[in-house]
Amino acid sequence: MDIETLIELEKALEQIPSNTILRRQLAKGYYGINEFETAKSHLNILIESESKDEDKLLLASCYLQIQNYSPGLVICEELLSRFIDEQIAELYVKLLIGAGQLEDAIESYQKFQKKLGNWVNSEIEHKIRIPIQATDDEDDFENSGFNPFLEKPEIEFKDVGGMEGLKEEIRFKIIEPLKNPEVYKAYGKKAGGGILMYGPPGCGKTYLSKATAGEIDSNFLSIDINDVTDMWVGNSEKNLNQKFEIARSNNPCVMFFDEIDALGSKRVDLRHSANRNVINQFLKEMDGIDSSNEGVLILGATNAPWHMDPAFLRPGRFDRIIFVPPPDIEAREKIFSILLKDKPTQNVDFQKLASKTNDFSGADIMLVIDIAIEKKLKKAVKTGGIEPLLTKDLLAARKQVRPSTKEWFNTARNYALYSNSSGLYDEIKTYLKL
Repeated sequence: MDIETLIELEKALEQIPSNTILRRQLAKGYYGINEFETAKSHLNILIESESKDEDKLLLASCYLQIQNYSPGLVICEELLSRFIDEQIAELYVKLLIGAGQLEDAIESYQKFQKKLGNWVNSEIEHKIRIPIQATDDEDDFENSGFNPFLEKPEIEFKDVGGMEGLKEEIRFKIIEPLKNPEVYKAYGKKAGGGILMYGPPGCGKTYLSKATAGEIDSNFLSIDINDVTDMWVGNSEKNLNQKFEIARSNNPCVMFFDEIDALGSKRVDLRHSANRNVINQFLKEMDGIDSSNEGVLILGATNAPWHMDPAFLRPGRFDRIIFVPPPDIEAREKIFSILLKDKPTQNVDFQKLASKTNDFSGADIMLVIDIAIEKKLKKAVKTGGIEPLLTKDLLAARKQVRPSTKEWFNTARNYALYSNSSGLYDEIKTYLKL
């Protein structure tokens, strides 16, 4: 319907404002030319006088187009309480995605599929199965407030300084099976599985996980305990299942669980059955009982492996365990150079700084730099000039920082000596030369 026709219809409606048929044609016409606000005004008047489902459905569509999702969801929920068809199902899921409620969108889409006889909507599946950050040349729907979980890390192993032995181990245990799945399949090995990384805090377990995903050009899904746990019974298990479903639908995918000991604590230590249920759900997802985990790599990071439930460390779960020590001298040198890159410096001797920070974590090095900068700032405020950071400034700041890894190794040493019947902490014994 062109604009001239709409103008003529508007004139006719002025003569008979109660004519719902005429107003409905106008609403559809304005919607057809993307005049959604005008269409919405006509639809609101229609619904007040003659409540028809087709008008409500079009009104909800207007709210989707103008990115006012909440009113559209309310309308759809009222319609869904009485009937369900593919049109309302599609609209409702799109509104959920637009509102950033991806988990609810996935759950609703799966429910609609069952109720409508395996209904499939390719547009929706593209949005919920490949939820990567929208780019400037993508369509308006992809830029309509959609909040994705996945990312594609741009860093690779070449961006991780030092730790060559650790990177080689990850290549063999993680990267090669995903790069050459057919070779491993010939030997009865699947690409994917679970890797547990443990070590002192602040030593780059998260950064190394992202670099692993970048090395194989994989999707990366980082999951914090707050992304899973919920005060309502049963919701935590549901949240966990949805995270795994996102990864399975976007393989190859690296799932990274930070502080996984908070989710995988020993069940005998837990007082509440709800917490034990979450662990059981986690184990079920790792085993791939209901869905295949082919191409999904599950990385867990923990500072306290001794708190992990032994069931997590069985074959097929976190059966590969990697010790992530404090950064070596080459890594420390690179950390200093990266953190000081955009700071005012002069002739900084990175090699000397690295040699003086043995046992320092990346977080400790960051603290050293912050202390040195604070001292320079105090002078800069008084003089009004910017003084560059010198090697001696950073060495002076280094004397004020005690390596945070020392306390961790004091605890780990006891486990390595007295609770190591499985050989889990052999790498700690080697590192400490016990």
